Amino acid sequence: MANQRQQLEQWTTVVADTGDMEMIAALAPCDATTNPSLLLAAARDSRYQSLLTQARSLATEMGRGHDLTWCSDAYACLAGQAVLEHVPGLVSTEVDARLSFDTRATVERARRLMALYRELDVDPDRILIKIAATWEGIEAARILEEEGTRCNLTLVFSLAQALAAAEAGTTLISPFVGRIQDWHVKRGLDIQHIDDDPGVQSVCGIFRTLKARGLETIVMGASFRNADQIRALAGCDRLTISPALLETLAADENPLTQALDAADVEPDEDWTPINEADFRWALNQDPMANDLLTDGIRRFAADQVALETLLSEEERAA
Repeated sequence: MANQRQQLEQWTTVVADTGDMEMIAALAPCDATTNPSLLLAAARDSRYQSLLTQARSLATEMGRGHDLTWCSDAYACLAGQAVLEHVPGLVSTEVDARLSFDTRATVERARRLMALYRELDVDPDRILIKIAATWEGIEAARILEEEGTRCNLTLVFSLAQALAAAEAGTTLISPFVGRIQDWHVKRGLDIQHIDDDPGVQSVCGIFRTLKARGLETIVMGASFRNADQIRALAGCDRLTISPALLETLAADENPLTQALDAADVEPDEDWTPINEADFRWALNQDPMANDLLTDGIRRFAADQVALETLLSEEERAA
């Protein structure tokens, strides 16, 4: 009997949710995704300290060796390059979260990341630029996709965010599961069955709605708290899963059932695209999505600052 990870991979592309290159090599996923928190954890790991020095050297080659934002972008791209040595598919690299409400600055930073990847001779077709799913971030993704740069819209907590991103032509979206569950549990929700998990319900609804409308954006469930959440989303286009939960699935040989299948979704041809006013109103009326989006941006921004501090300390020690 195949284990549950192997069964899952019949229907779903498995993505590693970690910045640990050795762990990625051991797990052998198809793709990998990074974010400022994962990159910060890697930067603090003695195994990857050399990447900090390499990042400053790369930024210096680009004439920006004393600019911490350039150094942190160089570090992110070097980490992405290292990850790509261990996966056959894609890696997601995130734009500075402090730019989440500035379309123009997000586009410019994404172009910088792609320039750094080109400097490293990395195939641009293997990169997804990761952007927070604010209205400004979605508009930046629209521009980048038109230029040929593929994007991953992250911190998706609502159908409105998912629809706006998909209608903008975004390659992939990352709707979160665990953080939605956390928000509701903190407010007293008692989840008796996995089908009642609001995070699972959110991703199922996003998947079915996008498929019904014929939108081609890849749905990648993210932020899992337990293996049951993953099992309940078997069949989703992609799932980004932590090493611990991948190991849990690999150790379980019980049968796994496909929970989501685009072929089972009835087409919906009578729908109206979401506009900016509708998007902002929907987010305003959804306390959970509004809280988690802004909290996620704050957390990623704080980790970005911490990473820049490490780079600054590395420069002083050099």
